[in-house]
Amino acid sequence: MTDVLERADEFECMTCGHEWPKDEVEEAPEERVVKDAHGNVLADGDVVAMVKDLKLKGTSQVLKVGTKSKPIRLVDGDHEIDCKMNGLSIALKAQFVKKVGA
Repeated sequence: MTDVLERADEFECMTCGHEWPKDEVEEAPEERVVKDAHGNVLADGDVVAMVKDLKLKGTSQVLKVGTKSKPIRLVDGDHEIDCKMNGLSIALKAQFVKKVGA
């Protein structure tokens, strides 16, 4: 929220008037750590390779073991990795890849 009024022992929402004590403020959530199939921590810009053959839904294509990606981008959601492999933009789960470079 951007329109919060801070007082000595409480906060107040300037939009609706709701008040709450300062001790009830939640801390920011921890940054999510994404790990590959071997437990290596992944970061934006890493290059990954497939650890098993994976059929792409809706197509007849298969990503073969060892297929390398362009630099990856980590995203929120069930499929943590956005990348390009074999000219296709795809979303992958980290459990199907291993880190090979940055």
